[in-house]
Amino acid sequence: MDSDKTMEAVLDAVSDVVVADEEFLKQILSGIVANGHILIEDVPGTGKTLTARSIATASGLSFKRIQFTPDLLPADVTGSYIFNEEHNTFEFREGPIFANVVLADEINRAPPKTQAALLEAMAEGQVTVDGKSHDLPSPFCVIATMNPVEQEGTFRLPEAQLDRFWLKTEIGYPDREGELSLLLARTERSNSIPTIEQVTTREQVLDLQAAAESVTVDEDLCRYILDIARATRSSRDVEIGVSPRGTQRLLEVARVWALINGRGYVIPHDIKTIAQPVLAHRLVLEPEAQARNIRKTEIIESALSTIEVPTTEELET
Repeated sequence: MDSDKTMEAVLDAVSDVVVADEEFLKQILSGIVANGHILIEDVPGTGKTLTARSIATASGLSFKRIQFTPDLLPADVTGSYIFNEEHNTFEFREGPIFANVVLADEINRAPPKTQAALLEAMAEGQVTVDGKSHDLPSPFCVIATMNPVEQEGTFRLPEAQLDRFWLKTEIGYPDREGELSLLLARTERSNSIPTIEQVTTREQVLDLQAAAESVTVDEDLCRYILDIARATRSSRDVEIGVSPRGTQRLLEVARVWALINGRGYVIPHDIKTIAQPVLAHRLVLEPEAQARNIRKTEIIESALSTIEVPTTEELET
């Protein structure tokens, strides 16, 4: 099965059970294929958990959900050593972080110490418990959720952790017809949670990740990505602009976006399409800009509208 056909099969399967915009589902799948992590900020009840579980199931990946709470300890996420009386030894018992796709539900409700444990997992693909490192399964993706409305009992995510997310996106409410189809589908089944079939395997997902690494990116497009990032750093409304890590993530997700659209090369439209979800959350605005209600997305929009889009014979064909 070709790479784009494999991803199309996953998207089709997920679309049968999740009422969401196709662009949103592509973003989630692109984050997984780019071997990255995704942050979803949206109100409760829009299908965040269902989306994460459905994409994992359709892709043949293991899935675990962690409900983040103020009393959650690092060991509750990473696992801990348990004394085995039979063998008179301590054995490591894996925590829920040991899965291909981990849903960190309401991540901002966990205290900083627990968030730090998650940060190591996201950054290094491993966890350290009692001084010993344990590798996480491959592929490994954290899909974290946040409620943008309720702030009581929450902890601010540090900028270092926000920068570890490849993309930040939202589902939004479905349109009237979409929500109607959701209701009609519920009347036709006896279970409140819809079922989804596996259409690919873990090995195929790993092949997709390898295929994305071979997607061609013209040097002019690398310069284009760099110019977008540098434009955010020079904006008077921005205290901290897109980091070098952010420019790399934009390139990596653009590669997957090209792959999902059946191309072995990146075009400017790929970069422009995914620039917002990849870059906006990485910005730190000046206090004056925050007081003027300047949105981070406006900074990215300004950069995209002012920077000249590269054109070459290869990209135009």
